[in-house]
Amino acid sequence: MATKTQKLKNSKTPSTNNSAPQTMEELLAQTGYTIKTFKRGDVVEGTVTEVAGRTVFVDVGGKMEAVVAEGEYETSKDYLRALKPGDKITGVVVSPESDSGQIILSLRRAVEDSRWKALEKAHENDEILEVKVKETTRGGLLVETDGAYGFIPSSQLSREVGDKQILKVKIIEIDRAENRLVMSERAVSEAAEIEARKKALGVVKSGEVYDGVVTGLVPFGAFVEIKIKKDVLEGLVHISEISWEKVDDVSKVLKEGDKVKVMVIGLDEENGKLALSLKRLSGDPWQVMAAKYPTDSKHKGKVTKIAPYGVFVHLEKGIEGLIHASKMPAEATFVEGQEVEVFVESVDMDKRRLSLGVVLTEKPVGYK
Repeated sequence: MATKTQKLKNSKTPSTNNSAPQTMEELLAQTGYTIKTFKRGDVVEGTVTEVAGRTVFVDVGGKMEAVVAEGEYETSKDYLRALKPGDKITGVVVSPESDSGQIILSLRRAVEDSRWKALEKAHENDEILEVKVKETTRGGLLVETDGAYGFIPSSQLSREVGDKQILKVKIIEIDRAENRLVMSERAVSEAAEIEARKKALGVVKSGEVYDGVVTGLVPFGAFVEIKIKKDVLEGLVHISEISWEKVDDVSKVLKEGDKVKVMVIGLDEENGKLALSLKRLSGDPWQVMAAKYPTDSKHKGKVTKIAPYGVFVHLEKGIEGLIHASKMPAEATFVEGQEVEVFVESVDMDKRRLSLGVVLTEKPVGYK
């Protein structure tokens, strides 16, 4: 028979592993469960569980629930309204525990990230955005769109704009790292204008004649507006197309507001450009040059310009000839406005050049 001592030796001592946990740490260790702890400023990822009015509930793991700070609703309402259960979001802890025991999150980082992504996509797709003018500065406009602030330089504006106006713009430069967002109103307004011009130019044909009004003068010509059905187009009359005569100063021939008839001589539908002419509505005097100014025929004219290489003489509207310096008698002197008698030495129709000589009672020795 086994002794009592032997029975005690053979009996199993209860394992501490099977004993009931005595502390919370032992309970957690036994179950393998861990409690998440958060502190202010922590970045957390979570899943939206419910959107109730202005309150968004978020599961941040560990059977812990967080809510989005109420103060963010007004500044981020478009983003918050779009959230739905199951959406993954990233927030920043602003309070580890509220009076109700919930974690308070700020979604400003998520909202900011969403805004930049939308702006980058708009830039890539060349989309048109609506912005509100917040402030006018010396260099341009500070504008806002969906909580994002951007800048429109003065060079990117087609007109004067005041505060609180709504503009349509395109993004021309974006750099999130530098918090840089540059927009252009001109990219929209001029694009629309060019498109309208293209449409109007589609019905215009070269050689057609229109009534027009001079709208501006530049050193190289004049801008003239013509009406095509309901559209108004502006074209350029180059200085060389104003008159058959040489024009040195546009303002001496035309002025703003002048009503004129113009002929279409060139179309550029792709770029919305229109080339016009005034002089082609009258006959080209050079077409009758050969018959009217045969070689050795004599004519009277007026000196219009004196150059180192010769003297220009005006014979009639659109016709001017040159007495070359090598053909002038040594004793001859000329002044602008002087009337002279000349003879035709040669006519070059291709180059539109008329060579003249001075009519003398007797040709000097060596004059050919």
